[in-house]
Amino acid sequence: MTPAALTVSSITPEDHLAFLATQPSASFLQTPAWAAVKPEWRAESIGWFRSGTPAPVGVGLVLHRRLPRLGRTLAYLPEGPVIDWLDGDLAAWLEPMRDHLRSQGAFGIRMGPPVVTRRWDAATIKKAVADDALRSLSDVPATVQHDAALAVPSTLRRLGWKELPTEGGFSAGQPKYNFQLPLDGLGEDQVLAGMNQLWRRNIKKAAKQGVEVVQGDRADLAAFHATYVETAERDHFTPRPLGYFETMWDALRAEDPDRMRLYLARHEGDLVAATTMVRVGGHAWYSYGASTTAKRDVRGSNAIQWQMIRDAMAAGATVYDMRGITDTLDPADSHVGLIQFKVGTGGEAVEYLGEWDLPISKVLYTAFDLYMKRR
Repeated sequence: MTPAALTVSSITPEDHLAFLATQPSASFLQTPAWAAVKPEWRAESIGWFRSGTPAPVGVGLVLHRRLPRLGRTLAYLPEGPVIDWLDGDLAAWLEPMRDHLRSQGAFGIRMGPPVVTRRWDAATIKKAVADDALRSLSDVPATVQHDAALAVPSTLRRLGWKELPTEGGFSAGQPKYNFQLPLDGLGEDQVLAGMNQLWRRNIKKAAKQGVEVVQGDRADLAAFHATYVETAERDHFTPRPLGYFETMWDALRAEDPDRMRLYLARHEGDLVAATTMVRVGGHAWYSYGASTTAKRDVRGSNAIQWQMIRDAMAAGATVYDMRGITDTLDPADSHVGLIQFKVGTGGEAVEYLGEWDLPISKVLYTAFDLYMKRR
């Protein structure tokens, strides 16, 4: 296949969604509905086409961030695009995308290739955390290494792309390291058996204490948000406003009534934990979570996670994604506790390619970079 064999053009959200329906999974950040969650960006669905084929063979959700006063944009494809990344001829896919987005006024392109390079199983991570000589997950030999994926960065650099720097495994956008629980071919008993003793004990304790986990509706987002704000104050992060979650709920569920779910864990009528789950095809994500400081001993967080995992399996998910983790293994770093919580599920840490930029206009790209740093 030569670069001329593929072309890129704008497509309708309907054609975009129809293509995603043919895929085993894709990031929810690459669904047409995600555009409605980010109204400050101008959205565009794009498709890749082969000559003589009316349906797209790849798609991407592009979010255009306008440079003040100049009208040019940074074209951002979060956790995308959805193309054949291991095709062997990435230029055939990326060069027509560059040309199309340039014609749409983009001065630069940012993307997060949904390509996994390495995996570390729970036993390997647990051992690494206990090793005083190791301070970063990247220093630990991977349980599984995907050689074809590891070859992609050199190709991107040859094509002019630059990897964004990360701090603790996070760039300006999406995390480079995620924690996932493989579900394909497993039953509930097998998944439960794969968890560590503490997780199994906490799940049993929550059930014995009478913790009840139910799905909520849009009206329950306010209760979720109140708990989420409490969590933000306790854990020192800036919470999103309630309106963000209401927009997310409306947009994702309008696209698919089962795209997003809200879970509430209560003990004797008191809300003790609340979470959201998003699913596209066989991939389910634990996207946001919150818990109260009171009644933490009833283990509502474990109970709500177990219910989401079970429901994800029942819906046909092959992966339960607990989203980002840092790459630190330093026991003095508070983020290690989050890794240890997720490792208890018996899942695995996965490394993605990270986020990459292609400056089309180097002058405007540099100006935009300075503008974003000063905000």
